[in-house]
Amino acid sequence: MGDVALSIEQLTVEVEGREILHSIHLEMKLGETHVLFGPNGSGKTTLLMALMGFPKYRVTKGRIMFQGQDITRFSLDERARLGIGISFQRPPVVRGVKTRDMVAACLKGQEHEGRISQLAEKANLTDFLDREINYGFSGGEIKRSELMQLLAQRPTLTLIDEPESGVDLVNIALIGELINSLLEKDCPIPERRCMGLIITHTGHILDYVNARTGYVMCDGVIGCEGDPHEILATIREKGYQECIKCFLRRAPGGSEQIV
Repeated sequence: MGDVALSIEQLTVEVEGREILHSIHLEMKLGETHVLFGPNGSGKTTLLMALMGFPKYRVTKGRIMFQGQDITRFSLDERARLGIGISFQRPPVVRGVKTRDMVAACLKGQEHEGRISQLAEKANLTDFLDREINYGFSGGEIKRSELMQLLAQRPTLTLIDEPESGVDLVNIALIGELINSLLEKDCPIPERRCMGLIITHTGHILDYVNARTGYVMCDGVIGCEGDPHEILATIREKGYQECIKCFLRRAPGGSEQIV
């Protein structure tokens, strides 16, 4: 699948003067899907927001390399133009803007109407195109709308924040299908040009989307890396408290603190 396309090197991030992420290191190649597990409040969303370039999330150390460029100081819109997209856990309602118009903007001047209809049908949102963005939408409808917009945008790197959050069992399967389409899962691995970083607390999305590599984050640190299904099985059996104990055991002097 080629060389590393995303390299996060010793990334340290502050939010409103408080250090949230500590020396994060992560690498991805084109075509890969990685998943980041962690308890609530562990820093997962902070990592995605820092990668996307939201100004509130200030990088104090380290750097972000994307397709050979150092984008650490790039603005949010510069990163979007380079091919980075994000699906929020709780996207905002946008009054006065129709969903159709947002999808058209994401298509960047491509053949609009036919493609918009095709994407809406794929996301089961045909009846939502003339409604204001996310206004009165259910949790599942909001997630599907976000993914429909990303399918129009076709980013090289998609950052997906808690795709299962607020979603019922009826919607989660369709959301999995949309993510698989976005990440080109129907293509042979060497031909895929898109990659995804998915963050999750529950891991339910792995029932629908396959990932190559998994990580666990606790207290702003990535403490382990491995097969995502094996990591999830341990989390389901023993909970995140076991991950935290493991982190402590591996920390300097940790073996003396935890038996």
